[in-house]
Amino acid sequence: MAKDMTLLWGSGSPPCWRVQIALEEKKLQGYNQTLLSFMKGEHKSKQVMDMNPRGQLPAFKHKDYVLNDSYAACLYLEKQFGGQGEKLVPECPAEQAMTYQRMFEGLALMDRILTVVQYEWKVPEGERHDSAVKRNREALTAEVKLWEGYLSKGPGPFLAGKKFSLADVTVYPNIAFLFRFQLCEERYPKLAAYYNSLKERPSIKTSWPPTWKETPEETGMMKDI
Repeated sequence: MAKDMTLLWGSGSPPCWRVQIALEEKKLQGYNQTLLSFMKGEHKSKQVMDMNPRGQLPAFKHKDYVLNDSYAACLYLEKQFGGQGEKLVPECPAEQAMTYQRMFEGLALMDRILTVVQYEWKVPEGERHDSAVKRNREALTAEVKLWEGYLSKGPGPFLAGKKFSLADVTVYPNIAFLFRFQLCEERYPKLAAYYNSLKERPSIKTSWPPTWKETPEETGMMKDI
């Protein structure tokens, strides 16, 4: 079944990781996959551009259907293979609403993360404006506090309730990214507990970014968030 699927991906990319987790949860192992290097610019190769003209990863294809947006791919996999593996969208309307709400709020979290990371990675230190650094970090801090509050209020232990769902598939990679860059666990105990509790989930453990295994921690970019 998975042999007619192709995934081009990059290690450490939350969007790529989302699709990998979804594939594992739906028991769709054995798909064709190619690990590409962002550092070498392989995400701009002809192989990728033929599937994703934006030159971005992931690039995902099932049969003749191309779904390069990670959320689109995850929703498609759940819809097409709903009776297989873990059910990732609950039937209960209230739980379903919460799943979708948390899923798409995860895009705001990723946007805040990328604003900080891209500015501080791409803009030389001597050319950065203190006001921009402060503004970006304050916005990310407010967003992270929001997610800490969500987990504090429950009904937990997952992002949309008592069962693992597409909310976790799509947002967990964002949260893991924060802790990789040393987000303070003491400052955000609920997020830390959530992050650590899912590390051993088979779909997450199996698809853990290989570059993260090689170098367990990055710089402390998120220490003061």
